[in-house]
Amino acid sequence: MLEKNQLETLLSLCLDSKADFAEIFEEETTSESINLLNGIVEDVDLTNRKGIGIRIYCGCQSVYGYTNDLEMESLIEFTKSLKEAFGNEQKNCQITLKEETIENKHKIEINPFDVELKDKVKLLKKANRYAHCDGRIFKVQCNLLSVCQHVQISNTKGKLVQDTRIRTRLPISVYAKENDKMQSGFEGPGASSGLEYFSDEFIKEKAREASRVALVNLEAKDCPSGKMPVIIDNGFGGVIFHEACGHALEASAVSKNQSVFANKLNTQIASSKVTAIDDGTIPNGWGSQNVDDEGNPQQKRVLIKDGILVSYMVDQLNGRRMNMESTGSSRRQSYKYEPTSRMSNTYIAAGDDDFEEMFEGIEKGLYAKKMGGGSVNPQTGEFNFAVNEGYLIENGKITYPVKGATLIGSGAEILMNIDRVGKNLARAQGMCGASSGNVPTDVGQPAIRVSSITVGGTCNE
Repeated sequence: MLEKNQLETLLSLCLDSKADFAEIFEEETTSESINLLNGIVEDVDLTNRKGIGIRIYCGCQSVYGYTNDLEMESLIEFTKSLKEAFGNEQKNCQITLKEETIENKHKIEINPFDVELKDKVKLLKKANRYAHCDGRIFKVQCNLLSVCQHVQISNTKGKLVQDTRIRTRLPISVYAKENDKMQSGFEGPGASSGLEYFSDEFIKEKAREASRVALVNLEAKDCPSGKMPVIIDNGFGGVIFHEACGHALEASAVSKNQSVFANKLNTQIASSKVTAIDDGTIPNGWGSQNVDDEGNPQQKRVLIKDGILVSYMVDQLNGRRMNMESTGSSRRQSYKYEPTSRMSNTYIAAGDDDFEEMFEGIEKGLYAKKMGGGSVNPQTGEFNFAVNEGYLIENGKITYPVKGATLIGSGAEILMNIDRVGKNLARAQGMCGASSGNVPTDVGQPAIRVSSITVGGTCNE
């Protein structure tokens, strides 16, 4: 990391132009990936990344550049080339930085980079062994992913702050086969934690769950299509809110009027049953950080309260465009990306409906126990999501597992059609891609019931 006086020199130089603000983002990251296939190590990948990104504002315009040449002479020339975008103006500003001390809310007990490779392989072999719990399972792929990212962020307002983010994740993919049928199951637990997160019992639970889904889907029948009530279970079920609604509440879309929720603050956009939150402060949460990638403290942001839109997720630059303060929502994959507003740990809050009562009165519907991936139009919120594990509901009862189900609709529509919100809030982990790269995010919700949604299936009834 650069010394304080070096940063002050570069930041002062940035303002020798028509610019009114500048920031420097420094990063040093170590990443490790260990892949195991059916108990055999396929590959081990260890990478190091180090570099610096500089962003300069002039009003609501910005210029951004990055480099991994960290010699001071080169950085001065690099900064001069960036500031020329806003012309030259000898202001002779002298920036003075004041280092901020931040509380680390994400304690690490076992740093994965302090553990020998053989011991990490043993952990993966446990997952492999637990997943092979049935003769129909023929393939298990396990990965242990570890990241240690150290950042230093400074700007022309005098901010100087550092943060270290350590994350680990254990994706488990299981494949089962019977006669001519083949199905899969997946679990991908992760956290801003060390290897203490992966206790023996926890690994067993996740590996067996991935296997269970693969085996259930071997028995699944074709899913009927049509409009019907749908119960979406907790955990990764929250991916629909994340994709179809969450992105539309990010300032990167709202500030450009490219969101269905633009200009709708303090209006009802969801059922009164719905309260939605983006919380980057959850201790050891997969999407948590002590500070965002502009150096602002992370926050717990209530986005929707009892169906009323009360806040967007705002970064500094888009905050200027919207005349709003940052909500600590700026994130980026690395120094190679200009930051923008992004989600962290986003979820629908727990309600007070009993899970069993959600099925009452449904003549024909779908219980989406596990959601998969999908596609979303970010401007309209229209989505199409696969159901990885689903069951037909008939006369208020679960009857049999179904395959090939998809949920089709729009974020604005689904929010208004939520008529039950359960008590069993849970979160699940994923990676979210957008203009500032791929960042770790949690999605979550309790079980919810949507009164009517289009289900795409593999048969018509």
